[in-house]
Amino acid sequence: MVSRTILLVACLSIFPAVASAQPPQSPPQPAPVREPDVFYLPTPQPVVEAMLRLARVTDKDVVYDLGCGDGRIPITAAQKYGARGVGIDIDPRRIEEANENAKAAGVTGKVRFLTQDLFESDFRDATVVMLYLLPALNEKLAPRLKAQLKPGTRIVSHAFLMGDAWPPDERGEADGKSFYLWIVK
Repeated sequence: MVSRTILLVACLSIFPAVASAQPPQSPPQPAPVREPDVFYLPTPQPVVEAMLRLARVTDKDVVYDLGCGDGRIPITAAQKYGARGVGIDIDPRRIEEANENAKAAGVTGKVRFLTQDLFESDFRDATVVMLYLLPALNEKLAPRLKAQLKPGTRIVSHAFLMGDAWPPDERGEADGKSFYLWIVK
């Protein structure tokens, strides 16, 4: 009969992780691509739904959310309208959260989330673009939107305009919040 001591030593040599008895460490959180231009403030769900209605989203659309945060806009577009969605955010923690939310909502086959700088991203296949950025960022982004997006693409911005040079085509309001629609010409 093998003694318990020999058996214990044998087990500890085969399974060294057991010998250390240290709890597993969480992987370090990845840092953002660069510092975000705005702090994270989610769009209230009633406003999300009203913005999608103003954009007239259908199951034929590809909805991009630039600065997607927790992913609620692409997720709602997929759930309510059957649209495909792409969320772009510079903060990998937000992308991780968005992926978890998509999984919980059962729409992982319809949406994807990318850790990218929206000022360097390619969103040419978008038919709808959603924004919740500051006015100066919208103005900085406007030439890129005009250059990349096809005529007829709808852009909806929560709260902020694109500057005097590009007035909105329509305005909406929900839950006491304003949002604006542009249609690319």
